[in-house]
Amino acid sequence: MTTTEPTLGWQARLAHVVETVRAMSTHTDPQTMVQDYRRRMRALLPTERIISLSRRDLAWPRYRVTRSTTWDEEPNPWKEKSRLPLLEGGLFADLIYGDEPRIIEELQVSADDPAAEYLAGQRSLVAIPHFDGGTALNMVVLTRSQPAGFDPEDLPDMVLTSNLFGRATHNLALSSQLREAYREVDHELRMIARIQRSLLPATLPQIPTMQLAAHYETSRRAGGDYYDFFALPNGRWGILIADVAGHGTPAAVLMAITHSIAHSYPGDPDRPAEFLGYLNLRLTEHYTEGSGTFVTAFHGVYDPAKCEMVYACAGHNPPRLKRCQDGSIFSLDKARSLPLGIMPDAAFEQASLTLHPGDQIVFYTDGITEATNPRGEMFGLQRLDLTLEDCSLFATGLIKSVLDAVNTFTDGHPADDDRTVLIAKIT
Repeated sequence: MTTTEPTLGWQARLAHVVETVRAMSTHTDPQTMVQDYRRRMRALLPTERIISLSRRDLAWPRYRVTRSTTWDEEPNPWKEKSRLPLLEGGLFADLIYGDEPRIIEELQVSADDPAAEYLAGQRSLVAIPHFDGGTALNMVVLTRSQPAGFDPEDLPDMVLTSNLFGRATHNLALSSQLREAYREVDHELRMIARIQRSLLPATLPQIPTMQLAAHYETSRRAGGDYYDFFALPNGRWGILIADVAGHGTPAAVLMAITHSIAHSYPGDPDRPAEFLGYLNLRLTEHYTEGSGTFVTAFHGVYDPAKCEMVYACAGHNPPRLKRCQDGSIFSLDKARSLPLGIMPDAAFEQASLTLHPGDQIVFYTDGITEATNPRGEMFGLQRLDLTLEDCSLFATGLIKSVLDAVNTFTDGHPADDDRTVLIAKIT
C-alpha cells in the first residue's frame, strides 16, 4: 500500500508543474535553482528528507554528501566543496556506486554506517541516480519515516524528471562557471590592453615643420598595431609604424616584444634599413621563426632642416603622400622588403625623398584600407586618397577626415581589424 498518493488533483498538479518550470527558466544561479526546485517539488511528492550524493572525481568507496535537509546551513557545492562531508563505505556508497535506481521499503541502517545520522528515524528510501557520461556520478536520496513510503510505479517518472532537472542544473553551473571565467579573462585582457597602450607615445612630439595627429583603435581588447617616435641627433626624428599579423592577445604580446626590441637598439635608429634589420634578426632568432607569425613595419627618419625623409619598408602598407602643390598622390614604396620575423638574413633597402610645404603623409595599417562595408567591399586606397583632398586642413582635420570616411563606409560597424592612422603634414 503506497502512502504517496498526491494530495492535489491533476489540474492543480499541472498548474504547479507549469509554474515550477516557468520559475526554473528564470534562474541564473544553480544553487538557488536547486533550492527553489526542491521546495516546489515537495508539494507534488511528499517526502521528509532529501540527501544529495556525489562521487565525481572520487573512487570506490568514497563519496560526498552535497546536500541534506537535515543541515541547518547548506554549503554551495559548486563554490564550497571543502565544506562538504567526505564519507566512505556504507549504504550510501552501495547506492551511488550501484549505478541503478533503488527503492528500500523497510530501511534498516546500523549505527556505525556513515549514513546513519542522515537516515535516523527514516523507514523507507528511494535512490535516484543522476547520470553523466553514462555513469551515476550524482544521486538524490528521498526518505520517509514510514515503511513502503514510495510507490514503485512512480519510480520511472521520478528518474526521468530528476535526471532532466539534474542535467539542467549541471548546464547552468557550467554556464555560471563560463561567465565567471569570461569575466576573469576580460579583466586580464583589459589589463593587457592598458599595458599595451602605455607602450604607445603618451603625447605626440613637437617636430619643426611637421604637424602630427594619430588614431589607435583595436578590434579587441588588445591588438598588434604599434607606432612610435625616436628623437635623434641634429633635430631629426624617427617615425615607426608596425602591424603584427593576427589579432588579440598573441598579437599584443608580440607588439610589446617589438617595442622592447626597438627601444633596445644600440645607438640611434637613424638608418632605417639597419634598424629594421636589427628588429628582424632579434624577432626571428628568439620569437617568430617557424611560428608563421610576422610583423610588417615602416620606419622613416625625418630631417626638419632639409625637409627630407629617409625610409625603409618591411612588408608594410606604404604610406600615401599627397603633394598639395600639384595634387599628385603616390606611395612611399621605393624601398620594400619582406616583413620582419620571416627570414633572419633578410636584406632591407632604404630610399629618400624631399618633402615640401603642404605635403600630407598618411601612415596606416591595413585595418583602414581593408575595412569592409555591409556588402563586403573594402575601403581601399582610392577612398583613402579622397580623404586628402582638402589641402587647407591641419593634421587633426585630416585624420578626422579619414576616420569619418571609414566610419561612414562601414556603416559604423566595429573594427574587424586593428586600425591605426598617423598623419604628418609638412608646414
